[in-house]
Amino acid sequence: MRNAVLMEAGTENIDFMIHGLYSYEIFGQTVWITTSHVCILIVMLVLMIFAVAANRRMKRATEVPGGFQNILELIVEKLDSMVMGTMGKIAGPKFVNYISTIFIFILVSNISGLFGLRPPTADYGTTLALGLITFFLIHIAQFKNLPLKQIWKDMCSPLPPWLPLWLPINLISEIAVPISLSLRMFANVLSGTVMMALVYGLLSKVAIIWPAALHAYFDLFSGAIQTYVFCMLTMTYIGQNYEME
Repeated sequence: MRNAVLMEAGTENIDFMIHGLYSYEIFGQTVWITTSHVCILIVMLVLMIFAVAANRRMKRATEVPGGFQNILELIVEKLDSMVMGTMGKIAGPKFVNYISTIFIFILVSNISGLFGLRPPTADYGTTLALGLITFFLIHIAQFKNLPLKQIWKDMCSPLPPWLPLWLPINLISEIAVPISLSLRMFANVLSGTVMMALVYGLLSKVAIIWPAALHAYFDLFSGAIQTYVFCMLTMTYIGQNYEME
């Protein structure tokens, strides 16, 4: 299936590349709707359905939770604990909703390969967008909470502010933040996608049951690790501009 959104397992024509599905003209330019867009839409729809179901359940919450309510409270409790423990009581409440949202989105995107989708995070356009959001949040928090004198001093560090020889190097390190964040997750997720595609494409006749162990590593374990690393680095970079309490 050349232009498929789903990655068919066990076929010789398995394909892990991004393909254009539909195109339209806007201002004289051709804009394509790709398989990545469709996979992102599917992930968003799943999360929206989950959010609606969670909202309905919590409106009828009981004092003693059970079943679905128990799962929801556990998710919220763990995410709140992670954010507050990393960012502190000052910055934590301001960013807990954002960090929780991207954590769930990235995790579901990373494990969507289990259901035959091409993970949206295996597209650099997705991970770069997340990295840029983090980059802008870092500097918004920086200019909001630190005086310009302190920002200039940090950019010239470790030398005195009147000798800004390290300024170009520090600028490069700042610009490298979204690139390193996005490339790390993109490369890890894409490598898992390619590996599984090769397993099914080259060993289709014997790729029965046992590839589940590879899915457990590439989709579940590696996907969860990359989600945690991205969110942890995001919280660390942003939290540096706040006092920790």
